Amino acid sequence: MLQRPRGTRDFLPKEMEQRRSIESRMREIARVWGYREVCTPVFEDLELFTIRSGEGIIQEMYTFVDKGGRKQALRPEVTAPVLRLYVNDGRTIPKPIRWYYFCDCFRYERPQKGRFREFWQFGVELIGADSPHAEAEVIGVADAVLRGSGVTFEMKVGHLGPVKHLLSDLEPPVQHAVMGFLDKKDMEGLTKHLITIHREDLLDSLMDLTTCGDLEDLFSLIGSIPERARIEKVFELLDLAGIPYTFNFGIARGLDYYTGVVFEGFAENLGAENQIVGGGTYRLAHFFGGEDVGSCGFAIGFDRVMVSLGEVPLPNPVTTGIACIEESRGYAMRIAQQFRKAGIPTMTDLMERGLGSQLSHLAKEADFALILGKREEEKGLVSLKNLHTGEQKVLSVRDAIAEVKGFGDR
Repeated sequence: MLQRPRGTRDFLPKEMEQRRSIESRMREIARVWGYREVCTPVFEDLELFTIRSGEGIIQEMYTFVDKGGRKQALRPEVTAPVLRLYVNDGRTIPKPIRWYYFCDCFRYERPQKGRFREFWQFGVELIGADSPHAEAEVIGVADAVLRGSGVTFEMKVGHLGPVKHLLSDLEPPVQHAVMGFLDKKDMEGLTKHLITIHREDLLDSLMDLTTCGDLEDLFSLIGSIPERARIEKVFELLDLAGIPYTFNFGIARGLDYYTGVVFEGFAENLGAENQIVGGGTYRLAHFFGGEDVGSCGFAIGFDRVMVSLGEVPLPNPVTTGIACIEESRGYAMRIAQQFRKAGIPTMTDLMERGLGSQLSHLAKEADFALILGKREEEKGLVSLKNLHTGEQKVLSVRDAIAEVKGFGDR
């Protein structure tokens, strides 16, 4: 028996209905904030992902050479493809551009709870607005989308200015390594690295940075920096909007292109891998041949949303099924069409069962049975049987539809 590939999943109807239910909530919230959906190819030129992050990420990706000898990759994330789309087709669109996406992505990594090799991301990109108001809006969208999904989470907000200020006298590769430890929250590794490069003098300041409880603590620690006014404005706007958050200026983010505000959200029921959203301000378009434009965005791990939510309650639509004699199958098809046009899920027998077997099957699958024989067909009526109570009535098609709909409205 062939099995599905490791790190992937199959979804049965109930789980798909739960996923679509939450997905539709998230889409609607993005829409009312003014964001419109875009979609990019599932594979791109490999260079799109390595041009900024380097060749080291290839080992974490699904890559292949196509029949034309071109190096391709299944997308591991969607920000770079969306910015490539902007450079290709969106530069003449009036700014700011508000886009969102819902896409499957692929990473070659060890599967674990809430982390798969094929996974889905819901994300937002706000392109062309380089301001505290833009940063506050994107955090607000992330907060609204997660709350609308029903997830319980904590949002942590920081800025890369303070940590870059503390590391300003280090060479860029060393800065990158230190921020990598901060991003992974690997304080033991950070300590060892700082000792190795003989900069253990930075340890206390970096540790204090991660525990700053407010802006006063932050600027007492690092003094004045060029980004101070902008940092203060972002948090002022978040407070005015009533968006809950906690300060965390130890957030470094794992991607190299972030330049300013950064934020992460952490949800319940996910164990150690509990980050559910991450984002911030970045500049990326110029790597793909566009102008250097400020952008801000986030990505939500949709699979982690579903794990955190657990069982998602679903509406239970009323369903009908038709049981008929062989001679009335044509009439049954016409009746089924009328019920379906009224929005009522309606099943017909496909197994050529007898009338009794049809009713036995419908008792397991439907709420109502439409029993059709010669008498019903001659008079243009249906016998409607409530499969929960056993009550049966002979009704016109219109009255039967109304009866079924009325049952569903209770």
